[in-house]
Amino acid sequence: MATQNPTESAASGSARERLLDAAEALIYAGGIHATGVDAIVKQSGTARKSFYTHFESKDALVAAALERRDERWMNWFITGTLQQGKTAREHLLGMFDVLRDWFASEDFHGCAFLNAAGEIASAEDPIRIVAREHKARLLAFVRTQCDEYAAESGMDARHAAGLSRQWLILLDGAIGVALVSGEADAALDAQTAAEALLDAESAGESSESRKTRAKPRANDRRPGAPQPD
Repeated sequence: MATQNPTESAASGSARERLLDAAEALIYAGGIHATGVDAIVKQSGTARKSFYTHFESKDALVAAALERRDERWMNWFITGTLQQGKTAREHLLGMFDVLRDWFASEDFHGCAFLNAAGEIASAEDPIRIVAREHKARLLAFVRTQCDEYAAESGMDARHAAGLSRQWLILLDGAIGVALVSGEADAALDAQTAAEALLDAESAGESSESRKTRAKPRANDRRPGAPQPD
């Protein structure tokens, strides 16, 4: 079953929801600083009074719109990922197929959360906090898949945390390259790098396992062999 594109949102009759829809669409396409309250109010079809009724400032509206987008984007990404095969490896690599479909859409303008964070200087600004929390949620989901991959492949579970952080960099890197280059296949390039990363992890585990098996034990020396002092 097809999943909703992360840039799509359901139309709502309430003034608050229409303001959120308008803010998200305009800011995602043009940026926070380039989008004024008047433009948001006009596109929402609400009165300016409605804006001040529901939000204390433009930044509060932007933060609320991003929080709503975070929920929708994560649901879309998780659902799409879990449809990519049955194993954790298929899910991890399938993440890039999910991203490629998004990159190929006409209204792809990169990661809304990275875009927003890039416009806001203060790390403690509510907008930056929403962006940071979104990436934490994405990393947590990737970590669950890395934990499952470790269990399936026999990889040392301690490596899952590092692998998940590297995976997030590949995901965000693909998004950034696709935005700048306009090439949806940036997702496939990242997927190739990701597959090499998994293969390297597997090769490393196999090598370590062989070393462990080959290491002689203290009570396993040949009779008559010199013993340590």
